[in-house]
Amino acid sequence: MLVMRNTMRGGRRAGWVTACGTLSGLTVWALAAALGLSALLRVSHVAYDVLRFCGAAYLIWLGAASLGAFRRRGTSRSRHAPDLAALGQAPARPGCAYLNGMLSNLLNPKISVFFMAFLPAFVPAGASASQFSLVLGAWFIAETGLWLAAVAWLADRGVRWLRRPTVQRWLERVTGIVLIGFGLRLATESRRFA
Repeated sequence: MLVMRNTMRGGRRAGWVTACGTLSGLTVWALAAALGLSALLRVSHVAYDVLRFCGAAYLIWLGAASLGAFRRRGTSRSRHAPDLAALGQAPARPGCAYLNGMLSNLLNPKISVFFMAFLPAFVPAGASASQFSLVLGAWFIAETGLWLAAVAWLADRGVRWLRRPTVQRWLERVTGIVLIGFGLRLATESRRFA
């Protein structure tokens, strides 16, 4: 959703920069898992909860910002394809787009759990766990990068349709609700590993 939103606000480049931020966050988690640092979240309830609540607050903030943009321009009913200024949105600046992607990933403790719990199941017996985990992490990052690049490309290709006021209102509304929902879910869920 962030890649699509930032692509619509700042073009394909902004979407790709958001994807790069997401991939940077994944790289940090992959390295932390390979070095055994993400295991600290598993044993420290406080660290896990702090990360979870920070992530939840960030997602809720992003969702509220999307809903705020929707409300600011809710009375605009132009039939012509508006520019971003007419929609009450600033184009996604590269630094902000990158931070959106990176922070939404780094503040999600589930990514750590994924790298810590799921990937080691695929490490062959006798192989170096840290080295093979890095290989699997790199593979996951590459797949995610391809997927997010495709999302940005498709969003950019459909930008004329996506920038129609009616579609913009619905996308901002759905994005805001989904991000707030993810944030609330993250804040209220209990740990599922011991």
